[in-house]
Amino acid sequence: MTTEKLDLKGLSCPLPVLRANKAIKKLMPGDILELEVTDPAAQHDFENFSKTTGNPLISCEEISGHFVIRLQKK
Repeated sequence: MTTEKLDLKGLSCPLPVLRANKAIKKLMPGDILELEVTDPAAQHDFENFSKTTGNPLISCEEISGHFVIRLQKK
């Protein structure tokens, strides 16, 4: 299992979700995609993304003014 990191700070909806979707497609099942985002709607957006795609949302935490979101490839 590997972790892929993606810096999406400064991007507004829908760009973080679109870029995350593109990145997660390249991963193997079980791999982790860790995203750094500043969009205040990110938590809600990635909860919906997780439900829609079936890729589990592992965590979403706010750290120093941005969110760190971890998704697992189904």
